[in-house]
Amino acid sequence: MTTYIYETIPPNDGEAVKYYEIKQSKADRALTRHPETGDPIRRVILGGYGVLKSGGETEAPSSSCGCGPEGCG
Repeated sequence: MTTYIYETIPPNDGEAVKYYEIKQSKADRALTRHPETGDPIRRVILGGYGVLKSGGETEAPSSSCGCGPEGCG
């Protein structure tokens, strides 16, 4: 089972968004409603590498393992 992050879709502007961790099989479709509350939700896509800076440039985090730019190994 994989744990996915979901967020509520507030019906009104300015309402707080709530986040949930929900375990699902990778074969399951993304949920559109919270299984217990019935609130509308959407899956949050996380990932990427680096830190986004103003202007859209990215900066890779420094490696703390001492490996070179080609990685370890």
